[in-house]
Amino acid sequence: MTEVDASTHNQHVYRTRALGTIAEVVTDAGALFEASEMLERELERIDVVASRFRSDSDLSRLNAAAGSEVIVGEDLFEAIDVALAMAEATGGLVDPTVGAAMNSLGYDRDFAEVLPGVDGNLPPARAVPGWRSVSMDAGRRAVRLPAQTSLDLGATAKALAADRAATAIHRSLGCGVLVSLGGDASAAGPAPVGGFAIGIADTCTSPAPAEVIAVSSGGLASSGIGVRHWRLGAHQVHHIVDPATGLSAAPCWRMVSVAAATCVQANAASTAAMVLGARAVDWLGARGLPARLLRLDGTAVYTEGWPTREPALSAPESGVR
Repeated sequence: MTEVDASTHNQHVYRTRALGTIAEVVTDAGALFEASEMLERELERIDVVASRFRSDSDLSRLNAAAGSEVIVGEDLFEAIDVALAMAEATGGLVDPTVGAAMNSLGYDRDFAEVLPGVDGNLPPARAVPGWRSVSMDAGRRAVRLPAQTSLDLGATAKALAADRAATAIHRSLGCGVLVSLGGDASAAGPAPVGGFAIGIADTCTSPAPAEVIAVSSGGLASSGIGVRHWRLGAHQVHHIVDPATGLSAAPCWRMVSVAAATCVQANAASTAAMVLGARAVDWLGARGLPARLLRLDGTAVYTEGWPTREPALSAPESGVR
């Protein structure tokens, strides 16, 4: 996970719990109150729009109507459009049509209820329906999912909320800001001298970060299997699904952290890297994406451009788009 450090450069942090994780905003003292209110509004918006676990969410209503055309709101249409764009950019490695596969693995409710373990058997390997099967009509904001298809926007919606919140806070208040939603971080506006300090922990339960880096712009995201894993019957599974099999991706990395022009792009790349396994280093390098890949044994591999501390990491111009 990533953890912000506001102890330098007179930065102040507001921290709350939302979306099953820790949400943080870091900015100047004078802007913190208004920034925190804007963050809270964005958190509520994305939960109502994109939660798989709220029966009243826009996404749940769309999934329940699979097979029929549904007119959706602007926010859900944007979230799906972004998810499909990242699916295309990653060659289908990150695919929002993994919802039914997630349910088959037992992740059909809040993770706190899944963590103790789920009764059942491992389903047979089967490719998910695929992002190309989702029909979108921008003029009417109409979406059609194939029958028995369920979307999961977990790989992009939280990152989109981080990007939206950071951009809105900077534009409204004129301050530099960093927003972090459970490891998905987005920076906007003028950064403090030396950048925003972000700790990279090996898992969400680590007592201290393994590394501290500085970010001045763009997005940083981490994907991993150190926390969101559980037992399905006799089998150990986790939440990062390989769209080619509909099963948890074969473990290769404990966690992958990636920097990109936006948090959405960073999260898509880190998730894709988890699915790719050993091929991820070359895949990230070919796209000019600075990354830290933590092996299961705790040793790390880095791609070009990943900083130790200085200079502050700026958004790379290349990446997944």
